[in-house]
This record gives sequence, structure tokens and C-alpha cells, in this order.
Amino acid sequence: MKQFATTLAMLSLAPLTLALAQPQTAAPAQAKLNVKRDIPYADPADPRQKVDLYAPEGAKNLPVVFWIHGGGWQTGDKSDVQVKPQAFADKGFVFVSTGYRLLPNVDMGTIFRDIAKSVRWVHDHIAEHGGDPKRILVMGHSAGAQLAALICIDDRYLQAEGLSLAIIKGCVPVDGDTYDVPAIIETAETRRRVHGQPQAEFGHREKFGNDPAKHRDYSAVTHVAKGKGIPPFLILHVADHPDTSAQAERLEAVLKDAGIPAKRFAAKETNHSKLNENLGLPDDPPTKALFEFVGEALKK
Repeated sequence: MKQFATTLAMLSLAPLTLALAQPQTAAPAQAKLNVKRDIPYADPADPRQKVDLYAPEGAKNLPVVFWIHGGGWQTGDKSDVQVKPQAFADKGFVFVSTGYRLLPNVDMGTIFRDIAKSVRWVHDHIAEHGGDPKRILVMGHSAGAQLAALICIDDRYLQAEGLSLAIIKGCVPVDGDTYDVPAIIETAETRRRVHGQPQAEFGHREKFGNDPAKHRDYSAVTHVAKGKGIPPFLILHVADHPDTSAQAERLEAVLKDAGIPAKRFAAKETNHSKLNENLGLPDDPPTKALFEFVGEALKK
């Protein structure tokens, strides 16, 4: 009986012993990051005219992600990057997050010029940090989405810095609502008027001013045209947000009408903040769409 019990115990432990002996699937190795913060891109530089740079160790001639933070053009910081630097480094990218001066300290046009100046610094210096200056992908969330789209479509800002759109291989605006500024002003103000609500203290009109000509000029859709070298677009947005969905559809349609490759991904079961925060997570559907897009964009 004692020998039977011992044998039974050994048999019961056999599956566990076998399982422990099997080779375990290792988690994907993370790239070691070389991080350099607060690099000025202007001279003299305002405290916000700086970039943070994240490069995989041993980086050489890698494509570059140029990230523009959100915050309604009034708040936010280049440090608001969540898991993106590591996620992109693991895929073989150098990741740059830019700061820029904010309302009300400067006007909207100055913000656009800050972004272009930052792109110029990246183009001129990224090879020193393992990046390829001819393969830059511009991305941004919320207000950063408007800035990304405008810089990649209205080529006057890069031209003022001695650059062309040829260095931009793709653009990914994330949940922006101002690709068509007149449309969002009209939509928001009509909604408030119909519901008897007061004018927003910091609404789009307050930020973009009262000049209809500037509203059109600050809209990415205004400047879409064939033959400008506008890069392919992936437009990410929250599926059930009426304003960002309408703006994403509008931008996609205008780009396609001009023969520019454009894809739109409507993210489900998420919100404005969560869509941004989850970009880079391995099982995140918008992230999968993003990496598929950049893979295709870099083949061209």
C-alpha cells in the first residue's frame, strides 16, 4: 500500500514536472533606450522649444517618428508620451517628441512655425542620433493632430525652413477635430445655440480668432492639392465621437479626391484620452493599424 501511494504521488507530480521542463516562451526583448531630453531646436530657445529624443542602442539610419503632443494648444508637454518611445524603439525607430510654445503666450501661426522649426532641427541633426533624415513620420494627438496634418499638407511652413514634404514619409493624426476649422466652429456654436448653452470660455473661436480667412488658412483640408508631395495618411479617431469622426471623414475624403493615399481607422470601445494612452500596447487594435501603415509607408 505504501509503495502504491508513493507511485501514485509520483504520477500526480509528473505533469507538473513535465510542464516545468518545457521551454518557456520568452517575452519579446525590449530595446535599450538612449534618452536625451530638452535639446533646444531654436537659438535662443524658449523653454518649450525643445525636443526629447529616444533612440535604440546602436541605432543607425533608422526611420524617425516625430510626435506632437496635444492639450488644446494651451497645455500639454513633450513628456506626455506614455509607452510610445519604447514601442517604436522595439520596432526599429528613433522617436522624437517635440515641445512648442502655447496659447495665449503666442498666436496660432507662431505655433505652426515652431513645429516646422523643430522638424528642421530633426532633419539636420537626427543622423547624429541614429535616425534617417529622409524618413520622417509625423504624428500627433488632439491639437497635435491638427498640427501634424497641417505641417504635412501646407508646405509653406517647411519651405520657410528650407525643407520640402519629400522628407515626410507618412502622417498619423490621432483624434483631431480641427482639420476643417470653420466646420468645427460652426458645429460647436450651433450645438450651443440650439441647446441654449453659453459660449465656451476657451472654444475654438477663442483659440483660432474671429477672422474667417485665418480659419480657412489654418485648416489642413484647405491646402490639399495634387502634385505637392503630400505623404500618405492614416487618420485615427474614436468611432463614437461625432466631431472627431466627422473631421476624420472630411480629411480622408479631401485627400482621396486629390489622389493621396489615405486610410481611416475608427477605434471602438475607447475615448479621446485612452486612444492616445494605449498607442504602443501590443494588443491594441489602433496600434496594429499604425504599425501596418508605417510599414507600408516606408516601402515607398
